This record gives sequence, C-alpha cells and structure tokens, in this order.
Amino acid sequence: MKKKRIMVINPLGQDTFDAPQKAYLEEAKSDNVEVEVVSLQRGPHHLEYHYYDALVGIDLLHTIKQAEKESYDAAVIACFNDPFLYEAREICHRLVITAPAQASLQLATVFGDRFSIIVGRNKWIPVMRQNVYKYGCADKLASFRSLGLGVLDFHNDESCTLNRLKTEARKAVEEDGAEVVILGCTAQFGFYKNLQQMLGAPVIDVMLAAFKQAEFFVDLRDHFGWMPSKIGGYETPPIKEIAGWGLEEQYGIQGLWTGEK
Repeated sequence: MKKKRIMVINPLGQDTFDAPQKAYLEEAKSDNVEVEVVSLQRGPHHLEYHYYDALVGIDLLHTIKQAEKESYDAAVIACFNDPFLYEAREICHRLVITAPAQASLQLATVFGDRFSIIVGRNKWIPVMRQNVYKYGCADKLASFRSLGLGVLDFHNDESCTLNRLKTEARKAVEEDGAEVVILGCTAQFGFYKNLQQMLGAPVIDVMLAAFKQAEFFVDLRDHFGWMPSKIGGYETPPIKEIAGWGLEEQYGIQGLWTGEK
C-alpha cells in the first residue's frame, strides 16, 4: 500500500518544535502515513502579534505549494490562529490542507454542547474569537481561559505549565459550563492526557486534531474525490496572470507554478 505523506509546517523562523512534534506525531500516525515536520527558513519565532502573522504569509503559502509539487498528500498549518488557511486551499488542487482551530472546533461541537479554549495570553483571544465565529461555533463557546504564558514558555517548565492548565481547565468546566476543553496552541502538545484524566471530559490536543483530520481528509479525497470546491471562494488564481505579471520572477519562486493550467 502506498504511503500517505503529510507535511506539518510550523509557520515560524526557528525549528525548536520540529523534532519533538515529529516524535509526538510518529506515535499518533496511522501505519500507512509518513510525517515530516518543517519550519520556515526565516521569520519570527512565534505568531503572537498581527505583524508577525503577516510576515510569514508568503513563505508559508509557497512552502505549501511546493509540498503539492513534491506530491505530498496533505499539509498541516501548525498554528491555532489558522494563518492563511483559506489562501492555502485556494492555491492547491490535490493537496489536503488542515489547521488546528477549524479541526478542533469541529470535534468539540461533536463531543459536547459547549467548549472552552485555554490560551497562552489574553492577547490571543480576539483573533481566536473571530475564528470561532467564522467557523460557525459561537453558540457553543463557553469561555476563554488564559495561562499567562507565551508560545515559547509552555515547555520551559512543563510541571508549571501543567499546573496552570489544570487550574484553568477545572474552572472552565466547573465555573463556565464547558463540556470539552481545547488547548488553544499547538505548542501545548503533550498535556492533554493528564488533563483529560483529571476532568473526566474530552481535552483536545489541537496538533493531534489537525493531523488526524489530515489523514481522514486524504482518505476522503482518495476514496470519494472529496476536496474543497473550486467554484467560488477557493477558485485558484489564473496561471496566465501569474506568468503574465512575472510573479514567479518577482518573488524568487521560479518553477513553483510550472505545469499549472
């Protein structure tokens, strides 16, 4: 049986998370799946600010397009903000694209009536709230709970992080009425089991949610031909315009769109 190849992309200009996340996903993947975890060649080390988010867009999208050219089956955008998810689906034809927020929210609405999202900092909440509304899940949101930790802090002292997670997760269930808890950052990988055991309720690890959704969506593509519609919002830019305007030359991506129609 042919292996399915999934690329997980940390949209960051540093590779701190690549090796541990690859090891984590190797334990979770299906037997017929190969996983690669990569970062960008430049850029900020986290996306906690709108400016940083904007900086990674071009490189992220071109990395995803290159993955399609290299015959990967799926790409996972490994940030809970779901940066450039719709843009990525727009430029790809066969490559499955998933992202943590959309995948996790879909699961949460199945597993319980209301969910809470545990974030690192209050700064993150407005963008995440916008995604909750965009994905049609606003009526299921119980609360946001903040840890007072940045992306790069979660694994510096894991016992401290776990204690803060336990405190906020318990409040989310007991005070806010959540039936499901979402760990609202891919850097919170590895903590869900302890929390789930403590709460007796589903705790969604968003890295796993996006990755397993990618596996599932590849199956849907291969067995039923189900992919994002190219009628309307995900219509791909015309290759004649890309070539005619010299965009490959301008952005140093010669050959990235070669062969497209």
